[in-house]
Amino acid sequence: MIRNSRQYESAGQVNDNLNIANEISIVADPYARQNFHSMRYVEFMGAKWKIARVEVQYPRLILTIGGVYNGGKTEGKATGAV
Repeated sequence: MIRNSRQYESAGQVNDNLNIANEISIVADPYARQNFHSMRYVEFMGAKWKIARVEVQYPRLILTIGGVYNGGKTEGKATGAV
């Protein structure tokens, strides 16, 4: 974990949306380096979070995660869990 921050987004709803802007650094294997553009979410602290940005800093990938991921389950190794 490089950065740990959160922000509530109020959209006139009863429950605010939680967005986080955490940065997670992972050591990337060759498969992850070749397929980082396909990564959609990361599992972190029991929830799936959208990957908002991936920065390549060989041999690492810096994942910036945002809101909760609500998409369909993605098959494949590139989605990975932290």
